[in-house]
Amino acid sequence: MKESTVNKNVLKSAYDPSSFREIGHALVDLLSDHLENVQEDRSQVVLPYKKPEDVLAFWKNDYTSSQTGVIETFKAILEQSIHVHHPRYIGHQVAVPAPIAGLAGLMSDFLSNGTGVYEMGMAANAIEKIVTDLVCKRIGYSNKESSGILTSGGSLANLTALLSARKAKAPTSVWDHGHQEKLAVMVSEEAHYCIDRAARVLGLGNEGIIKVPANENFAIDINSLNTSLDKAKAKGYHVIAIIGCACSTATGSYDDLNALADFAEQNKLWFHVDGAHGGAVIFSEKYKHLVDGISRADSVVIDFHKMLMTPALTTGLFFKRSEDSYKTFEQKAQYLWDTQHTKEWYNSGKRTFECTKLMMSIKVYSILKTYGEEIFEQNVNTLYDLATVFSKMIADRNNFELLQDPEANIVNFRYLSNQETDSSRLNGLIRQKLIESGKFYIVQTTIAGKKYLRTTIMNQLTTKEDLEVLLDEIEELGTLLLD
Repeated sequence: MKESTVNKNVLKSAYDPSSFREIGHALVDLLSDHLENVQEDRSQVVLPYKKPEDVLAFWKNDYTSSQTGVIETFKAILEQSIHVHHPRYIGHQVAVPAPIAGLAGLMSDFLSNGTGVYEMGMAANAIEKIVTDLVCKRIGYSNKESSGILTSGGSLANLTALLSARKAKAPTSVWDHGHQEKLAVMVSEEAHYCIDRAARVLGLGNEGIIKVPANENFAIDINSLNTSLDKAKAKGYHVIAIIGCACSTATGSYDDLNALADFAEQNKLWFHVDGAHGGAVIFSEKYKHLVDGISRADSVVIDFHKMLMTPALTTGLFFKRSEDSYKTFEQKAQYLWDTQHTKEWYNSGKRTFECTKLMMSIKVYSILKTYGEEIFEQNVNTLYDLATVFSKMIADRNNFELLQDPEANIVNFRYLSNQETDSSRLNGLIRQKLIESGKFYIVQTTIAGKKYLRTTIMNQLTTKEDLEVLLDEIEELGTLLLD
């Protein structure tokens, strides 16, 4: 059969260095111009909102069109994506990536070194150990006994931590023999949904997830711990772990980690801290008191792609005792390594779900190498400080209600009007109109049956003036919607 000349030429051109150089330069110029534009011109939209059907139709047309080149396609992607680098992006808990980390991501994708085994990820595995050892030290762990791994997101990291808890605390090995007992974990009712999801994946079911009530500050109610544990035992459950939030997703509230550590020790439970968002305060002298007691946890999760300026997904899971991480996944994989029972930090596949794992460590390392650890402290302090300023601005306005003084960079508030009794409906409409305008991006949440506008201040370039304009815009929309 005669080979296709066309296909052969296409394959060759896909790896042409000069073409890659030309497109790469054009793409970096495109993104650099975008970064400059959103910083200098506040009239640039944050979110070019369109209906889902319209966006889908556009891309169907683009795919079948022979008129657009790859740079034009990149431009279209940029134009139809939310702009997290815009100072008026104050919505979801997604890092505003340091550009240097974006370039490291390009290198990771280009080299495509899966880091599960040493030979496939020599540099990345060594760098991962340096990064995770650094964080273990910041947590307050002993570097001789502790260790950490990187994985793809907080959901996967929390699931892995609970697997470790099950391995350490279940009466019989579920990994080897399946479920022999009714197992359960305890967590605040304000915890991120991924904890609930992880527990269900583990087969714990509805009643195996002990939701402890929150107090008036939306942190776990320490006084309810014993009652919750006793009820679980009375139903025949063997509780294996207590999870602390640092901080909760909806409100940014920090649990009392020392009190949870005491409770875990008294009841021989695994103590895990979900610090996906707020665990980053370990880098801040000003705010690290919020996680007093974190060094007493058996395991800790921290997302680099939230408060630590790293592109998603890059999450760290850290163990007080290194041996716990190696016991979690004990199985044979002869084509990868000789034995599962040796501690080999350089074969990360022994301790994670992932085998072909991205070189995520080089994204964090590129930031640390370029700017030092102090950039993380400055980022946390800048964003948490601004949240305090914003909360005071809200409290000073008659038409607004602040949920609570923020502990983190998450601020919940509502617009109120004497003309509208259904404030939840009004705030939902305000939020929708706001994002459709493209001027700001904020989200919403429901707390105690009431809808609140929710902001997470993630951008270092957001100013007090930006927040003043936001409140003005909300007031104007509220007035217009009631006319």
